[in-house]
Amino acid sequence: MRRRPRVSRARLRTLLHYDRETGEFRWRKRICSSIQAGDIAGGLNKEGYLKITINGRQYPAHQLAWLYMKGKWCSQVIDHRDLNPSNNRWVNLRIANRSQNNANRRRYRNNSCGLKGVSRHRRGWRATIRKDRRTQHLGIFPTAQAAHAAYAKEARKLFGKFARTE
Repeated sequence: MRRRPRVSRARLRTLLHYDRETGEFRWRKRICSSIQAGDIAGGLNKEGYLKITINGRQYPAHQLAWLYMKGKWCSQVIDHRDLNPSNNRWVNLRIANRSQNNANRRRYRNNSCGLKGVSRHRRGWRATIRKDRRTQHLGIFPTAQAAHAAYAKEARKLFGKFARTE
């Protein structure tokens, strides 16, 4: 089955209004019996992203916000600065590559020491960081805090404003 063509900016602006301050999309006109003009568009998926269906095709709201504001589809990843996938305020969205987007993540839930980029090693604590699908070993340290300091320093060097160290 062929995929439906993506919505154009003109069509998007006819159907929806995007409030850049709140990040909300509202329907401009009634499109079916269950959706009235002025209703908030979309619903959350299991990952917490707001999805909006237009003409039988589902779109992430942050991509629609980019199209609405910039006039073209984003060719890279759209990163949420505050890590909240449902916060689509314009100031919270920024363009990123995969590595930058991954750098702006919380530590993994199964991280037992509580410090991002740090894991237990037989002789102490290991610090590692990933960029462009490659893992870089930063060394073995006597304490978890020393390993985390090395991780944080390297993260700021590699990712700048995208570095999240906590």
